[in-house]
Amino acid sequence: MGDAMILVTGATGNVGSELARALAEAGVSARALTRDPAAATLPRGVEAVAGDLNRPETLTGALEGVRGIFLLPGYEDMPGMLERARQAGVERVVLLSGGSAALQDMNNAVSRYMTLAERAVRESGLSWTFLRPRAFMSNALRWLPQLRTGDEVRVPFPEVPVAAIDPYDIAAVAAQALLTDGHDGQIHELTGPESLLPADQVAILAKALGRDLHFRGLTNAEARAEMSQDMPVEYVDAFFSFYVDGALDESTVHPTVREVTGREPRTFEQWARTHADEFK
Repeated sequence: MGDAMILVTGATGNVGSELARALAEAGVSARALTRDPAAATLPRGVEAVAGDLNRPETLTGALEGVRGIFLLPGYEDMPGMLERARQAGVERVVLLSGGSAALQDMNNAVSRYMTLAERAVRESGLSWTFLRPRAFMSNALRWLPQLRTGDEVRVPFPEVPVAAIDPYDIAAVAAQALLTDGHDGQIHELTGPESLLPADQVAILAKALGRDLHFRGLTNAEARAEMSQDMPVEYVDAFFSFYVDGALDESTVHPTVREVTGREPRTFEQWARTHADEFK
C-alpha cells in the first residue's frame, strides 16, 4: 500500500503492540487508536490518537488519511464503524479473528462475536483479510499470580494440546497482509510450529526461568470454579464447549506463518526466553 497510513487498533495489546513495533521498524506511517493517548506507550514514530471503536463518531480524526486498518473483533457497532472507515477512504481491513469463527456457533459467546465481526467485515465493501490464530503463547502470562506466590502452576484442560502462536508472528503476518498484495479475501489460519500440552509449556517455561515449577492439571469442576471468578459464565461455557466437548481443535499445525513471512514461526521456548523478565 505504498506510504499509506495504517491504523492499529488494540495497539497496546499483545498483537497490536507487536504490529506497531513492526510497522515502526519498517518505516511505515502508523497510527495507534487508544482511549487515552497520553497513557499509551508506543514505539517512536507511531502516532497515538483518541477514539473508541464502540463509538464510531469519535473516529473521524483517527481515520483521516488512513488506507489500512488492523481491527480487533467484538465491538458493538462494527457495521457502523466500518461504514465510517469506508467513507473516510480506507481500502483494506485486516481483522484479528480466531479459529472459532469457522464454527459459526451463535450459541457460543466467543464463536458468536468472532462470526459477527467477520460477517461485518465481509459486508463492508472493503478489501479484507482474516487472521485466525489459535491460542496465544502469551496466555502463559496468566500464570504470573501463581508464580509470584509459589512454584505450582495450576492449569485447566490439561489433556488438550494446542499449537499456540507467538503474537510476534501474528503481527508479522498482519503487517504483510496490510502492506503487500495477494491477501485480499484470504483467511490465514495461524499457529506456532508445534502442538504442546499445558504440562509441556510449563516445563519449557521452568527451564527458561531457571525455576523448578510443578504442573497440576485442574479437574473440570476446579477449572469452572476458578475461571468463573474472572470471566462471565457465557465465556466459561464457551471454553468448556471448545476444550471439554471438543468443538474446537487447536492442535493442528498450519504452515501459514512460513508461507506468508518466509521464515518459521517462533517456538514456545523462544517466546519463553524472550519474555522471561516479565515473570520476575
